[in-house]
Amino acid sequence: MAFVTANWNPLGEAFYRKIELYEMGWNLREGLRDCLIAAAPYGGPIALLKESQRRERSASARPLLEIYSAAGVPMASFPWKSGVVVHIGWTVSDDLLCIQEDGTVLIYDMFGNFRRHFSMGNEVLQNQVIEAKVFHSAYGTGVAIVTGAFRFTLATNIDDLKLRRLPEVPGLQVAPSCWAVLTQDRQTKVVLASGKDLYVLDNTACTPVTPPGIDPQVSSYFQMAASFSYKYLALFTDTGHVWMGTSNLKEKLSEFDTKVRSPPKQMVWCRRPKSQQPSVVLMWDRLLLVAGKCKESIKYHLDEESFLVPELDGVRIVSRSFHEFLHEVPGACEEIFKIASMAPGALLLEAHKEYEKESQKADEYLREIKEQNLLPEAVRQCVEAAGFEHEPETQKILLRASSFGKCFLSNFPPEQFVGMCLDLRVLNAVRDYSVGIPLTYAQYKQMTVQVLIDRLVFRRLYPLAIEICRYLKIPEFQGVSRVLKHWACFKVQQKEEPDDVIACAINQKLGDTAGISYSEIAARAYECGRTELAIKLLEFEPRSGEQVPLLLKMKRSQLALSKAIESGDTDLVYTVVTYLKNEMNRGDFFMTLRNQPVALSLYRQFCKHQEQNTLKDLFNQDDDHQELGNFYVRASYGEGSVEARMAALQNAVDEFNKAKNEFSAKATEEQMKLLRWQRRFQEEFDKPYLDCSLHETVHSLLQDGKHKQAEQLYKDFRIPDKRFWWLKISALAEKEDWEELEKFSKSKKSPIGYLPFVEICVKHHNKYEAKKYVTKVTLEQKVKAHLAVGDLEQAVEAAIERRSESELNLVLSRCTPTTDRALLDKINRARAGALKK
Repeated sequence: MAFVTANWNPLGEAFYRKIELYEMGWNLREGLRDCLIAAAPYGGPIALLKESQRRERSASARPLLEIYSAAGVPMASFPWKSGVVVHIGWTVSDDLLCIQEDGTVLIYDMFGNFRRHFSMGNEVLQNQVIEAKVFHSAYGTGVAIVTGAFRFTLATNIDDLKLRRLPEVPGLQVAPSCWAVLTQDRQTKVVLASGKDLYVLDNTACTPVTPPGIDPQVSSYFQMAASFSYKYLALFTDTGHVWMGTSNLKEKLSEFDTKVRSPPKQMVWCRRPKSQQPSVVLMWDRLLLVAGKCKESIKYHLDEESFLVPELDGVRIVSRSFHEFLHEVPGACEEIFKIASMAPGALLLEAHKEYEKESQKADEYLREIKEQNLLPEAVRQCVEAAGFEHEPETQKILLRASSFGKCFLSNFPPEQFVGMCLDLRVLNAVRDYSVGIPLTYAQYKQMTVQVLIDRLVFRRLYPLAIEICRYLKIPEFQGVSRVLKHWACFKVQQKEEPDDVIACAINQKLGDTAGISYSEIAARAYECGRTELAIKLLEFEPRSGEQVPLLLKMKRSQLALSKAIESGDTDLVYTVVTYLKNEMNRGDFFMTLRNQPVALSLYRQFCKHQEQNTLKDLFNQDDDHQELGNFYVRASYGEGSVEARMAALQNAVDEFNKAKNEFSAKATEEQMKLLRWQRRFQEEFDKPYLDCSLHETVHSLLQDGKHKQAEQLYKDFRIPDKRFWWLKISALAEKEDWEELEKFSKSKKSPIGYLPFVEICVKHHNKYEAKKYVTKVTLEQKVKAHLAVGDLEQAVEAAIERRSESELNLVLSRCTPTTDRALLDKINRARAGALKK
């Protein structure tokens, strides 16, 4: 396996290697010279803008802003027509930021489509931008700029723009020689160099700092670089030394003499996660130098103009012809492939190699690993190393070796091996030249599968994204459904295809896939100006609650009302009706409701409780005299004066007559007549009678002793005799006017009999008066009358006289065995005698 280590270079205790990712597909005649270049991290796209031409204003000399994949495949190209660009950079979601010298930041997607723009403030507009940087933090993508007044302005998150002007640096008369943005403890700071002095700018102060162990002969800093994680900082001085330390400038890691005094074009960190080896890559015109802790360095000759792209675990090197990746060899790979290595993984690899040759040495290697109980470790090393290898053939060799070792282990967990096979299949697919995302295993794990799927979707690689979702068995809602939704939203933007074709294609592809809302796709179509397509797509949306709001937004109120009614959701209908009421004139609104009986009925219910006058207008427009009459009756009870109430009731009578409802008209007239009587009584007796019913009025008059007036109402309203007698005896008993009650009982024959007199007296705790009426009670009611006054003996006599077993049983139920023994015997004898007969 000597070929694997052929490109390894030692640096201290570690090895570094440079591997070719792609042979670039772009056709750059002049290479990368005099270009503004920006490459997105995690194998993202590359943007180029010719620097020599970008300041020329003539239309014929307008430069092209070109966007390529990491493999050099063209993605977009358009002439730059805006102002002078100072810097370009990429956001975390692969949008391109173009920062102009007037402080305007223009945002494009990776296909060159303009998204939006924002300004870095008026102060920046006045003083111009002389230098800018794009940085990434926990908040998102940020922009930092230096103005012509040598002041710094920050925007830590362009999606939630809040501009911060950092404090002024005392005595700063020229632009900083170099500066870097740091994100520490969720705070964004700027480190800058001016001459031999270093300053840290935060939200409140400018603090001068001195790096520990810096050469006192240093009079200037030429270059400054923060690590990918912002934990470390590197400084290149005018003495040709590189100082490496922590980003808080409190600890020095190492210092290296490059022997080159001219400032490098670029300086970036090359440090993989969890590595103990700090290393920095510096680039001059034809030289690439890797410096670390030791006194040695690694030097690479550059044949072409190149550009360095710092990554999580290494550095990408982009030139006109090639795209390469320089990184520290991971520990697992070093253990296995290092010459003369006796690591368990190396022995297992050799064992598998001999096994394929059908050599007995395979058994010797395996026995040596087993004797040390390191076979699980050997399998783990091979699996881990496979993830760090870029070539599929090397991956297969390592995975086959690990699979071979697993055969001799009874309880080795399969998750690591299976997971690595899945991950490598995905990585190899996205690394393909046609896709052009050269992710490493460490970057893939840091990024997560969901973000990778998002990136494929943003690049419109929908088939690959769907295949990866299915291959990794991602839940449909988070995987395939999400990709299909993005595809559909992109599909509706293709204006060359007719609406019917697009709607049909989307429905055939999406069907009833879970987690997809056709309303969201329709909303996207509407935003693109395709209203008819949006309506066709809404036909496939099963949820009316999702259809209606968008239809209202599209001013299709009639259709929205029909959909709301079909849904059976009254709240949804009310939503549409309220919208129509606010948008239409009154006449058109009422006419629309007349064509929709359900909506009209619901609106009437609403008006009954909220808008009474509107309800009246509705009935008037429909010539609904019956409902108008009802409305006036209800309205009369809300009037304060009797005159107003009478007027409302008269209106009701008129409407009922128009509706040919004689009963309602007559009942309303009776109510008006009662109101007149009540007003008269109220004026005469100075006592409230209004709002009482006829019975309550009569009862109140009787209680007050106004028998003549009560008689008048009795005759005038033709109150039935039985009802009037009940009202009068109740009122007299409540008043305890027993004399009047007795007189009334003798006035004429009672239409209700005399048992009610007995019961009403007992009810008001006067058995003495009640007994006066017992004798007048008919024979059929005698037993009940005697029981009411508590005369059990007479009740027994009456029951025996009537020979009624049920009445005997009734009396029996009222007797107690201890006190009424004689009565019980008498009742039992009577019952026995009745049975004999």
